[in-house]
This record gives sequence, structure tokens and C-alpha cells, in this order.
Amino acid sequence: MVDVPRVPEQWRPASGDAPEERAEGHPEVQASRFSVLGPVRAWHGEEQLPTGSPQQRALLAALLLREGRTATASELIDALWGEEPPSQALAAVRTYASRLRKVLPAGVLVSESGGYSVQVADGALDLAAAEDLWAAAEKSRGAGDLCQARTLVNRALALWHGEPLAGVPGPYADTQRTRLEEWRLQLIETRLDMDLEQGCHAEAVSELTALTAAHPLRERLRELLMLALYRSGRQAEALAVYADTRRLLADELGVDPRPGLKELQQRILQADPALAEPSAAAAEPATAVVRPAQLPATVPDFTGRASFVDELSDILSSAEGRVMAVSALAGIGGVGKTTLAVHVAHVARAHFPDGQLYVDLQGAGARAAEPETVLGAFLRALGTPDSAVPDSLEERAALYRSVLDGRRVLVLLDNARDAAQVRPLLPGMEGCAALVTSRVRMVDLAGAHLVDLDVMSPEEALLLFTRIVGEERVTSERKAALDTVAACGFLPLAIRIAASRLAARRTWTVSTLAVKLADERRRLDELQAGDLAVKATFELGYGQLEPAQARAFRLLGLADGPDLSLAAAAAILDLPPEEAEDLLEALVDTSLIESAAPGRYRYHDLVRLYARACADRDEQPPSEREAAMSRLLDFYLASAARVYAIERPGDRTVDHLEVTARAGLDFSDSTAAFDWLHTEAACILACVQQSLGSDGLRRAVDLLLASKDLAESGAISYRYEIATRSACEAAATARDSLAEGRARVTLAQVLNKVGRFEDAAAELELATVLAADSGDPWATGNALNEQGIINNCISRPAVSEGHLREAIDVFRADGNRHSEASALCNLSRALLAMGSTSTSIDLAQQGIAIYTDLGVTFRLANAKYALGLALSDAGRHSEALDQLNDAVQIFAENRQRLWQGTTHYRVAEVYLADGQAAQAALHAEQALAIGCVGGEWMRANVLMLLGKSLVGLAQLDRARACWREALAIHEESGAPEAVQVRNLLDPSTA
Repeated sequence: MVDVPRVPEQWRPASGDAPEERAEGHPEVQASRFSVLGPVRAWHGEEQLPTGSPQQRALLAALLLREGRTATASELIDALWGEEPPSQALAAVRTYASRLRKVLPAGVLVSESGGYSVQVADGALDLAAAEDLWAAAEKSRGAGDLCQARTLVNRALALWHGEPLAGVPGPYADTQRTRLEEWRLQLIETRLDMDLEQGCHAEAVSELTALTAAHPLRERLRELLMLALYRSGRQAEALAVYADTRRLLADELGVDPRPGLKELQQRILQADPALAEPSAAAAEPATAVVRPAQLPATVPDFTGRASFVDELSDILSSAEGRVMAVSALAGIGGVGKTTLAVHVAHVARAHFPDGQLYVDLQGAGARAAEPETVLGAFLRALGTPDSAVPDSLEERAALYRSVLDGRRVLVLLDNARDAAQVRPLLPGMEGCAALVTSRVRMVDLAGAHLVDLDVMSPEEALLLFTRIVGEERVTSERKAALDTVAACGFLPLAIRIAASRLAARRTWTVSTLAVKLADERRRLDELQAGDLAVKATFELGYGQLEPAQARAFRLLGLADGPDLSLAAAAAILDLPPEEAEDLLEALVDTSLIESAAPGRYRYHDLVRLYARACADRDEQPPSEREAAMSRLLDFYLASAARVYAIERPGDRTVDHLEVTARAGLDFSDSTAAFDWLHTEAACILACVQQSLGSDGLRRAVDLLLASKDLAESGAISYRYEIATRSACEAAATARDSLAEGRARVTLAQVLNKVGRFEDAAAELELATVLAADSGDPWATGNALNEQGIINNCISRPAVSEGHLREAIDVFRADGNRHSEASALCNLSRALLAMGSTSTSIDLAQQGIAIYTDLGVTFRLANAKYALGLALSDAGRHSEALDQLNDAVQIFAENRQRLWQGTTHYRVAEVYLADGQAAQAALHAEQALAIGCVGGEWMRANVLMLLGKSLVGLAQLDRARACWREALAIHEESGAPEAVQVRNLLDPSTA
């Protein structure tokens, strides 16, 4: 345990010394609090008390640090003045004590035995509280609970408020200040060590960069930074840190790095596999280890399939010692592939102590799960932090296999589309195994054990039926029960639906159900025709629905999204939410749909296909189907428009959107609006895609405009881009210049944010022509504004100025003050690049004034961002930081991570210009961790800036490692900034 600073030994009272009167139990003492981990302060309840002059605070501090023990007058004189006290020192001590007694509550300052003491209740002194938290953290860490230990250390560190004993004079205060600061650093090192044990290496890099800059000779911090960089995939930088450290120690102290640092460098050079894992302490059984247990629950009435269970269990149990055991189950929909696979996985789970992973690959749907998305979820489930999950499929697959190396994990890949979708998801490591289910036989999945699953035998089918309905009812009508399961084609899903309906209707007999099933128009021997068998099976449940329930079943199945909210379902059915909910819950009771979560519903993929077949057959006239989807589109557009209006008051975009015949949702505040938008993201984009080929084309495009925050959040931007491209193609095919112009402007905005400037410019060139043809002020103004932004990014400020001045004119003519403010801020940046700093400041302030007048908070961040840049250029660094830090906070509160990261980059620029290299490096690291608008192009710029900051910290080797990475990015994209990086790496070429 780290030594906690204490009052020096010689100050402790001799044996037998005792105060004349103790007051710990006094109510005034209990209500008092004190702090020394920062300025010396005192409170009574919530009221802060005046503690007087620096010498008076020095007396209070000396007494507080004695933890209630008495200090004699001579000891206090020694603490305040040391070896050269003033002639009236004793009188001064008495005066300070008298003044403190007047401001402190009664019973706190006690005179005793010719000295003084301060009585403090338990936990009322911040230092004592920090010591208790540290002791508890050590205990938790020893017990293996790293999460709790880390939380406790963070709570202890949070008690510091600047320099300990700030502004307190005297030799005793100087000594204690040094010791308290050393203890704080030891606490930070301990917490960072636990961060690395828990895999939070990427998050630790920025903090360690700042700490090593502030304490360059502290080798433990350097060691932690090297390890964090190495585990973040930044090996070159890790080695550069060692080179910088060795040079600094030699120059400053004339010594070499300590052996531990040298050993770490050698292990990094040798790519020691053990370095990629948490430390030994983190791997001990007592430590929380991520062992995913994602298997769905097995059905309690699992029936039959004994030979398959034995066969598959034997294969899985033999996975240990084999490269990988893979079994692939194939069969028609509803035959019980998932049920069997889940049951077998539970039987075999004891052979896979390191966890079980599960995913529904949605292979039977229109949009199967992407392997890279699944790998991201698997990696997070296995304990990989978000920031450490790479972007590409190949990198994720490689990391996935690395994480599984040495583990015994079972992976259940349900409902796969084909072998190509499955291959990247296979663990591929000894001791691991995979179970795959699919409608197709995976003959091209190398090394897989193939199992063809057929319908149940009559005996198994009857047993399943009996377990659901009840033995008493079936025994009395055995023949009717056999007729029933035969009518179900012995298909497990059909048997389960039929039996569940019977079980829910106590007035029915088994014969009643058998008679109903006997009238089916499709014969059971047609079962082997594929989906027709599934359709015949679901007809049993569908035929028993009330007319309103059947209509709901048909229409709700038309929507393409992964699920439906109650409000969206009500829109499709054109019913009040209460009536829609009754119908939905009735369908849940019949197992025709599932309740995914409170207020959300979904179809099994086969049931959805069947529902659509019913709609084609039974929903007449066909215009009823089109009207239902039109109502859903109206609902999403109207709701998204309200989200847009809440976030951007005064923006006339909503006035230019297509008029909807149905109202959307009302939101209580911006948080509720944003939550709804992000929850419905997948459903909204599915609705856009589904509506592009209908009369809803323009509304679908406008839905993309209204939900543009999805593209800026970074969470679903790729799917948003795909939907926008589809909208461009559909509008072009329909020769709708207004819809196409808006879609192409929207696509350009997406491309611009990921740094694909040439592609964005091409879209805007076409959009400008289309906007002129349609006379659309929205597309005209936004195309010009976006062209201004792009030309700013590619260092063509004069061209940018022309576009932006035109955009401002268009927005003003349209009365769109919100967009006018945006263009003014962009123009501010263009003129800043041209050297017109004062005009740039004025334009940004105009933008802020407009946003403030409109009551805008979200987009105010963009204006503050622009003003911060201009103020920085004017050398007004403190004001610039105020604006940029405000922008960071607003972006963070509104989930605009890419803009948040970009603003951290700009904060780093200001700090570097102000000569504060450590702070610059800290914010550059945060920009790298979060990501920025501009994609890889901006990442390279951040690396350039980080390198410059590291030069200011004398970390030259690490700086060059950053520049080499930046150069590789810029050379690959052909960016002109590559020249700047080459000059940094080789100044002789400048």
C-alpha cells in the first residue's frame, strides 16, 4: 500500500496527553466539513466559512492534518515559520486561533493542554475520506474486483481540487504539499494500471500522453504509455516513447532507463504475445473475466430429435484438441433448426467454459446481417472496448481469432444466408466450435459436418402436441390429435402454433381443431415444395383470426424494418394506439408475431413472408396495401420533421418538406426527440428504401433530409449513405429533378463528412443543375453552402467565398435564418484562410447572434467552433478556448461524436499555438480516440498535429512515428497535405 501523507511523528502527543474536553459528538462538529486537497476550506452544512489570511489557513491546515490530536503552541510556531519565527510568533498564533474560533462552529476548535486541536467528524475531512477510499480500493483489488477498485480510486482522486494546501505558507505546508502531490500521482498510476488490466488501453493513451508531458522524468508513466500504445496497435509510437525517454534521462540525469522499462522495450520489439493480454493479475479467477453467455433459452418442451442431439453433442464435445468443430444444420423454415441448435448448445455448454456467442444472421430476410457488424458485436461481447474494434472486415476477423486464441468458446450462427456470410465468423481456433443453421445446405463450407433436418416423426409430433396442450385433453381424443399433427405436416413450428391456440381456448376440443384443419385447401404432401409448406402451416393460425386481427397481421407484415413500434403500427392500421395495441397483443398470443420489447413487435422472417402473401391475396383492392405503407411513411416523415424542428428552431427546411396527411409524434424535449430518432433509425431507413419506387418518392427523400442527424452521429452513417444513394438512383429513374436534387445534396453532405471531397463535389455539381431546373430553394442554398464547405477543406478559400456568399443570398431570400447563420460561419472560415481575421470574427459573431436569437443550442456549437478558430488566428487564445470548449460540450450532449472529435483537434491547435504542448497532445489524442468529420483525411491531420505537440514535449521519435502514419494516409488518398508531412519528416526538403 502506498504511504499516505501523515502529520510528522514528532507532532504526536506523548503518552497520557489528553484534551481537557472532547467534542466529536457535538452537533456542530457533525455538521462541519473541511478540505485540504486543494484550497484549505471549511463548511458548516452547505455554507462555506471564511478561513481568513494565509497564515490563519496555515494554522487551520496544521491542526486538520493532526487528525484531532493536540498541537502545542511551540509546535504550531515551528509549522508556520520554521527556524526563523517572528518575535511575536506566540501572540500571532493565539490571534489566529481566536479568529478561527469566531468563524468555526462551536466545539470545533478546542484549547487544551496549552495548545489547540480541531475536532472533525468521521469522513468530514477530504484527506481522511481519500485514505478510506484508497484502503477499500486495495481490498477490492486484492479480492479480484478490478471494476470496484477502479471506481474507488477514481472517487478518491475526485476529492482533489487543484494543488493541495493551495496558497498556504510555511515549511510544514510545503512538506505536506509535496507528499500529497506524490500520493496523488501514485493513485493515478495505480488507476491507469487497472485501466490497462481491463483492456482500456486506447482510452488511457491521451491521459498518459498529458501526464508524461507534465512529469517527463517519471518512468512508471512512460512504461504505462508504452504498454497502452502497443496494445492500441501503435507499436512504432511505443518504441519511440522509449527512445525519447532514454534520451531525456541521459540529458537531464545522466542515467539509463530502469530495467523494467528496458525489458518492456525488448518485449515490444519481439512482439511478445503476453503483452497483448492483460497482466497476470487480471487473469486470476478472482478478477472479472468476460465470459459471454448469449444462448437463447431452450424451450422447456423440447421434444424428440434424440439421434441428432447425440450426434451433434458428440461432435461439439470433441472440439478440445481439434482445430475447430463446425456443424451446419439445414432444412426448410419452421422445421426446428434453431430449436435443435439451441438445445444442443445448452447440452454442450459445459465443454466451453469461456463462453457462448449467439447471433441471428437474418439470412432469410431482404437484408442479411453484415459479417463486420456481427464481428463488432462479438468482439464487444468478448470484452474488447469500442475504441479497439477496427473498421474493416478483415481486421475484425483477425482480431476476433486473436481474442479467441486460448479460449474454449461455442459460437451459434443462426439463420445464415450462405457460406460466404458464415466464414468470417468461424472461430478457427483449437478448442472452439461453431453451430450453423440455414435454409440451404452449406456444401461449400469446408470441413463442416452437414446435418439435414427433416420434419418430425408422427410419434415425436404427437408428443410435442401433448406437452403443449396437456396430456388429459389429448388422451381422451388421441385419434383427433393424430389427425391434427398430420394436418400440420409434422412441421414443429406449425404444431406449436396450432397446439398453443388450442391450449389458449379451454372451450375447444381437440376434435374441434382437427375438423378445422381438415378443410385446408393445400395437401400436406405438398410440404416438400419449400415455402408452400410453410404457408400452409401458417394458414392454420391465420384462418382462426378475427377480421380485424387478420387485417392487422396482413398490413403490418408489409413494413421492411427489423421491428415496429406501437406508434408505427397504429399509423399503418390507421387506428388509435390503444386499439392497435389490443390487436398486436392478440397476434402475440397466437405466436404469429413476437413482442421484441415493451411497445415493439416483430415478425419471424417466414411469418412475414406469409403475411405478405396473405396481403397479396386478401387485401383488396391493392390500393389498401399502398395506403398502409403511405401512412407509415407519413408517420416517420412527420415525426422526423418534429425532431429536426426541435433541434433547429428557425430552420425553414421543415417548411419545404412534402406535406403529410398524418401527424407525427410529439416530443417533450430534445432528449426524447433524439432518443426516438436513434431508436427508429433502422426502421426509418428501411421505410425510405421501400418507398422509393412508389408515389412516396419525394416524401422518402424528405425523410432522409429530416433524419440527417443519423448521418452525423457516426453510428448508422453507412446505412444512411446506402439509402441516400438508392434515393438518387430512384429519383433519376423517375426523372424527378426536385427529389433528385435534394437526394444528391444529402449524399454530398454524407460524403463530405467522411472526407470524400471529390465525390461530394461531383454530386453537388449535378445537384446545382437539378435545383435550378426545379426551382427548389432548399437544394439551391444547401448545394452552395456545401460547396463552400468542401472548398474550405481543400484549401480553395476564394472559391469557397463565392459559393457561400451566393448561399447566404439564397437563404435570406427564403427567410431561412438558421441556414443563413450556418453559411455565415462557413464564410468566416473561408475569409480566415484568406487572412481577413477581423472580418472572420465578425461573421462568426453574426452567426452566434442569429442562433441565439432563434433559441438554437445544437447548431450554436458550429458557430462557436468558427469563432474559436478566428479568435485563435487573432492570437486571442484564451477566448478561443472558451468558445471551442463550449462547442465540445454541446456536440457531446447532442451525440455528435465526429464533430466533438473535430473540435478537440481545434482545441489542440490553439494550445499548440499558445505553447502548451502537453495540453495540445492531450486533445489531439482525444480527437484520435473519438474520430473526426473528414474521415481518414482528418485523422492524418490530427496525427500531424500530435507529432508537432510531441516535439514540444521532446518526444521526437514518437512524433516521427505519428508523421509516418499521417504520410501513408495522405499519400494513399493523394491529398496535398502529404507535402507538409514530408517536410516535417525531412526539413531539408522544405
